[in-house]
Parts: sequence; structure tokens; C-alpha cells
Amino acid sequence: MAQKKLAIIATKGSLDWAYPPFILASTAAALDYEVQIFFTFYGLQLLKKKLDLKVTPLGNPGMPMPGGMERFMPVLLTALPFMQRIMTAMMKAKMKKKGVASIEDLRSLCQEAEVKLIACQMTVDLFDLNPSEFIDGVEFGGAATFFEFAGQSDICLYI
Repeated sequence: MAQKKLAIIATKGSLDWAYPPFILASTAAALDYEVQIFFTFYGLQLLKKKLDLKVTPLGNPGMPMPGGMERFMPVLLTALPFMQRIMTAMMKAKMKKKGVASIEDLRSLCQEAEVKLIACQMTVDLFDLNPSEFIDGVEFGGAATFFEFAGQSDICLYI
């Protein structure tokens, strides 16, 4: 029986959107899937050696607030300049309290499980990103590189 394949496109570079690709990839790898994640646009932030990820409360009305505050805090208030910092601190504290692995740990777990991490070369060039800022082991390629794998995958996810 052929090994199952999972292809993931990661396009978001915030703390709350960093978890899905790494959790799904590491889980699939543990289940013996061959896995590739194609990081493009803001998703490239997840490959940087030094992560400075923040939560994105703006435009995310489904984000639960402590103590049911979402009933009293309209989405408009999340646009205030200090809210991103507050929401990020609250999310990090909650994750630590609940024992949720860090993005760095999940990313390392993916690398140990031989998940292929591909940075979109076009986007690296578009945003003038320096590949030396990325973690070791990242491959660089274009959409054709990703399609070669994704076209044969059993599951393809866009995150």
C-alpha cells in the first residue's frame, strides 16, 4: 500500500494561524503520511529563526474572550492599537497554562518527522526577504514545486 500524502499551503503569519499547519503536519507525519507545507505570502513569517508572532483579534469575531467578554467588547474595539498586544499576551498565557506546545516546538517536531518545509521563492523575492533569516532545512521553490507533490496528495489543505 502506498504511503498517504498531505499537502498544506500556509498563507498566514500570525500566532493563531501558525498552529494549524504545524499541528496537522506533525500529526499526519506521526500517522506515517508524507507531508509538505508550502509557505507563501505572510506564512513565510512562520519559517523565521526569530519568531515575533501576534494574535489577530481584528476581524475575528469568533475569537473567544476570557470570561465571556466578547458579549461586551464589540469587534470594533479590537482595532485599538494596544489590543493586539493584549490579546497576544492573553493567548500566550492561556496556551502556557494549558500546556500547548510552542510554535518553535511544533516546527521542530515537524522537521524531526521529515515534514518538507518549502518557502515560496516568488514571495521571498517579492518581499525582499533574506533567506538567512529562515530556519535551517527550509527548501525554496515555486508553485510548480508544490503542485508536483500536491497533485499526488491524498489531502490538500489551504490554511
